[in-house]
Amino acid sequence: MPKIKVLLVAAELNPLAKVGGLADVIGALPKALLKLGVDVRLVIPKYGIVDEKKYPLKKVAENVIVPFNGVDEKVNIFETPLPGSEVPVYLIDHLKYLGRNGVYFETDASPGGSDQEAKRFTFLARSSLTILETLNWYPDIIHCHDWHVGMIPVLVKILAKKNGKLKNLKTLLTIHNLEYQGSYKTKTIFKALNISKKDYPTLSKQHKGQINSLQQAILTCDYLNTVSPAYAKEILTSEYGAGLETTLQQRADDLVGILNGIDVERFNPVTDKNIIANYASDDISGKKQCKNDLQKTCNLPIQENIPILGIVSRLADQKGIDLIYEITDDLAKKNMQFILLGTGDPKLEKMISQVAKKYPEKMYAKIEFDATFAQKIYAGSDLFLMPSRFEPCGLGQMIAMRYGTIPIVRATGGLKDTVMDYDEHTDTGDGFVFKHYNNQEFLGAIKRALKLYKNKEKWYKVIKSVMQKDFSWNTSAKKYKKLYSKLIK
Repeated sequence: MPKIKVLLVAAELNPLAKVGGLADVIGALPKALLKLGVDVRLVIPKYGIVDEKKYPLKKVAENVIVPFNGVDEKVNIFETPLPGSEVPVYLIDHLKYLGRNGVYFETDASPGGSDQEAKRFTFLARSSLTILETLNWYPDIIHCHDWHVGMIPVLVKILAKKNGKLKNLKTLLTIHNLEYQGSYKTKTIFKALNISKKDYPTLSKQHKGQINSLQQAILTCDYLNTVSPAYAKEILTSEYGAGLETTLQQRADDLVGILNGIDVERFNPVTDKNIIANYASDDISGKKQCKNDLQKTCNLPIQENIPILGIVSRLADQKGIDLIYEITDDLAKKNMQFILLGTGDPKLEKMISQVAKKYPEKMYAKIEFDATFAQKIYAGSDLFLMPSRFEPCGLGQMIAMRYGTIPIVRATGGLKDTVMDYDEHTDTGDGFVFKHYNNQEFLGAIKRALKLYKNKEKWYKVIKSVMQKDFSWNTSAKKYKKLYSKLIK
């Protein structure tokens, strides 16, 4: 049986161009797929932030014509292996549309909207299909990730009418976060792609002169999935559907949830070079040293028996930072320490900074992105907070458990799928879960966790249990491969 050929197209890729969790998925899933025998390749833009000294790029084609916005644009194609693997990564080089700045122009996690951003990602979608002829490689499936490349399924259907090589090409859409949709001016997109609403039925679906890139992908792709089973069900409701629940309900039979994994080689307490001491589930003595080092780094009192509540998060409304802020006075009264790392919304940054200044003996906040310090928090904390308003999958809770740090989460999305609430009567569970989005329920979960922390025998039993959970990409990759096979058939 011939290998399944899959092309992943995305706006982010760890470590070449990372902003959020999307990059981590695109950097890890292909490695697992390759091990399963899938002929998998990647396409991303050649952004200005790509470090060509660190990642050797080989030019494989130049002056490839891409019709766009009424002009024949010329692109170059570079290739580099995905670090740590043999997966080919194709980078499309075009200064005007793709090369300037980082991944986004306006913010760290743009929802789309400006003409500049519209043209960048629409150009990525158009050029991703154009380069296939030049590479002399046509995949069986184009795996599209999020709103950035939402026009690819539509373009495949339109271009297949003239190009027979695209006729049997299938498209899979993975929704990483439904809140970000890429809603652009219709006339901008239509002019850029030289199309009209007559070219394909879904293109007539517009709202106030805007065309929603993610909605187009949902309506047009051959199959779609979210990054956790619970989120796949949630987005069919008005509470989580972000205005697209009716559209999604039309595709409910073609929608599944596949839980993300984490890079277990990178996030490994046994080998992690970013922490002061390594440790494993059968000997966690090194975790005590990591805790001591974390307290020292944050200028907090170095005391082994004070529980540390850690959080590594983008500071956004989604992440429940407001709930954390609302209970800080209550937390300050308890025998605990609180450490936060994150950046994002300036208002939330200011709120957290003020709290840290108010309680310097108990709370520390670092308002920036620091991957090394993040590892110290995962390893040195006792508890990890993720009180999210919604969470498509969440990686933090899985990374924390990998390091023997017990999660406190809200029962939503991937958090619900990965953390089982601890029951003191049956002594089962691997974290603390609260249901409703309010500060008192959140505080109640923390109190339950602090109570368990005092019982060292049971506490260490839970630590050992969570460290042995399998969050590798192996299981998820097998599900994706099965889905690819279904699509081809």
